[in-house]
Amino acid sequence: MPSFDRIDPTDARLLLALAAQPRSTTVALAEASGLSRNTVQARLATLDRNGVVNSFERRINPAALGYPLTAFVTTRVAQRRLDEVGRALAAIPEVLQVHGLTGDTDLLVHVTATDAEDLYRVAGHILDIRGVERTSTALVMRQLVPYRLEPLLRRAAAR
Repeated sequence: MPSFDRIDPTDARLLLALAAQPRSTTVALAEASGLSRNTVQARLATLDRNGVVNSFERRINPAALGYPLTAFVTTRVAQRRLDEVGRALAAIPEVLQVHGLTGDTDLLVHVTATDAEDLYRVAGHILDIRGVERTSTALVMRQLVPYRLEPLLRRAAAR
């Protein structure tokens, strides 16, 4: 994982304004955050360059692309094959995200699928990767708390 310098309260206010209105212009963000346009532009460029702001694709719902099912595949990997397995997982279009874990499971693989049969195919593809020893698939029934950072941004802005 990349390491970041902590953002300051001004950056947090700017990010809150951006989160509230992601399509805002620099001028609108300046008004919403109480900063000058040049300051907003410079800070956004720095945040982007430092990898603080993730890609736009995180906001796209896979269901709109024909992939309404979401699942998590816990994966156990043979010793010293983690990088190889990671590269193979990155080549599967339905793999949205992969996290390395501690404990009995090595990877948590976030996947999407068109239906149950497609999920079976994707899970089988993961199991076929050289170095994958075992998998277990859990289908997401519903999302209780969506991905969010606003509470943390509010805390950072108040520092």
